[in-house]
Parts: sequence; structure tokens; C-alpha cells
Amino acid sequence: MKNFLSYLFVTVKGICMGAADVIPGVSGGTIAFMTGIYEELVGSINSINGTAVKLLFTGKFRQFWKHINGNFLFSLIAGILISILSLAKLMQYLLDYEPIQTWAFFFGLIVASSIFILRGIKGWKSMDFVMLVFGVVLGVVVCTLSPTETPDGLWFIFISGAIAICAMILPGISGSFILLVLGKYKYMMATLATIIDGKGDLMDFLTVFVFIAGAATGIIAFSKFLHWLLQRYHRQTLLVMAGFIIGSLVKVWPWSDKKTLVMSQFPELMDLNKSDMLTGELVDQHFAMIDMHVGGAVVFALVGFFLVVGIEVASMLISRSRSQSGQKASE
Repeated sequence: MKNFLSYLFVTVKGICMGAADVIPGVSGGTIAFMTGIYEELVGSINSINGTAVKLLFTGKFRQFWKHINGNFLFSLIAGILISILSLAKLMQYLLDYEPIQTWAFFFGLIVASSIFILRGIKGWKSMDFVMLVFGVVLGVVVCTLSPTETPDGLWFIFISGAIAICAMILPGISGSFILLVLGKYKYMMATLATIIDGKGDLMDFLTVFVFIAGAATGIIAFSKFLHWLLQRYHRQTLLVMAGFIIGSLVKVWPWSDKKTLVMSQFPELMDLNKSDMLTGELVDQHFAMIDMHVGGAVVFALVGFFLVVGIEVASMLISRSRSQSGQKASE
């Protein structure tokens, strides 16, 4: 009973992580750290190695499950999936019908996240500014040169899953943000929402399966590299990451996607869009008439900003409390 309750709490923590992972700018890794499971999570992921593969393919399933801390991973992943599936439909609705406020909220989240990453850098040197500027330029280039609509092919879904999952396990970096930059955030939310509605076809299920396969491959193949990178080049990695996040804010600007904004306020144009009859000229004409919701955008950006501030402050207080408890225990 005790073990059941402990793993049930792990599932609850997974639900919190999943909620964070659905929102660009809030890191599931930060939630894992706050709830005290980050080290166990990283350790469990790193245990999926050659020894684990050997145990699996020699039929030693019980030893394999114990080696990878299977009960913990299963409970956590179950919680994450419950949360993502529960929120996917809501996020799809908000992106379609309240895009300005939603993107403004994301904008505030991401600004706050980048500030907290930079806050951890002490004793700035000239090379640090070079790394930061490099990250900013890289972010701007990736987001402005890459097409708004990236490929929907399964190969790109696989790659997106592999890259996003690596960000999800890093405190301060959001996996959903990576999907957003890759142009697959709204696509994946829409696919999940379709499946939840019971309208999903074989391709929708295959898309989700391929994304999960990519995530599994990415977390096994790249987690050790990311761990090594942060161990050897922690400062430089954080600076480039922070710069990349700042530069890619151009992708999250609430008024950047004219077509979505126009369709959200003129729903009658959605049918034209589905039939590929919605021209750029028609979009521009209607864009001139839409309500920009500037006041609402500012409010939602501030809400997003202070949400991250609250999470980060809570994380620091918890970390300080654990450190003090550890010192008292050692005494």
C-alpha cells in the first residue's frame, strides 16, 4: 500500500510536469526539480543503457524493469500523458479562437524564462556577451528563415519529438517552446485534440506514435550528450540557450500570424482556408479590420511573466530549504 501511494504521488507530479510541458516557456524539468524527483528522473533515464538492452533481449524482464526503475518511470510518464491529453484540446481552442491573448501569454512566459537563465550567470566576461549574442542571432535566424509551416512528414515529426524531449528534461528550457520554434506545436496539439474527440484516423495515431518514438530515441541518444555538455560547458551552453530563447521571441509575437488572427475574428473565412481559397490579399483586407486586443495582450503577457517568476521563486525557496535540511542532517 505504501509503495502504491508513493507511485501515485509520482503520477501526480507527472501530471504537474505534463501541464508545464504543454505550455511554452514553463519547463517540465523545473517542476521535476521543485517536486524532488529530478535526480531520480535523470538517473532513471541514464540507466537505459547497453546493460538494460541486454537484459531486455535476453528475456530477463524483471531485472530489466528494476534496472531502469520501471515503476517510477511508468508512474511519471502516465501522469505526463494524462496531463497532456487533458490540456491538448484546450490549447487547440485557445490557439484558434484567442490567438492574441494566448501568444501574449506565451511571450510573457518565455521572456521570464530567459531572464532567470541569465540571472544564474555570475561574473560576466566579454566572451559571455559573445555567446549570448550568438544565441540571439541563431534564434532570430532559425525563426525568420525557417518557414512558418514546417513539413508534416513523419520524418520531421520524429525529429521534432527527439529534439523536444531533450529540452523537456532540462530545468529552465521548455520542450513545447522547441516544438513552437520547429512549427509543430499547434500541429501536435491539433492532432491530439482530434484523437481525444474520437475523430482521429490512422494517420493521426501514427503521427503521435512516431512522435513518441522520436522522443524515446532522443532521450536515450541525446540525454548523455546533454549531460556531458552541461558538465563541461555549462556556462556557455546556458548563455547560448538564453540567447536563442530571446532571439526566437520573434516567433511568439502575438500579431505575427495574420491568417490565424483574421480567421479567429472572422470565422466565416475558415471554410475558405480549408478549401485553399483564402488569398493573401483577402487576409490583408480583413487584417486591417481586426481588433488588436492590445490591452488584453499586455495583461496576459504579465500573467505569463509572473507565473514563471512564481515558479522560479518557489523552486529557489525549496532548493534553499533542502540545502539547510541537508546541512542540519550532516551536523
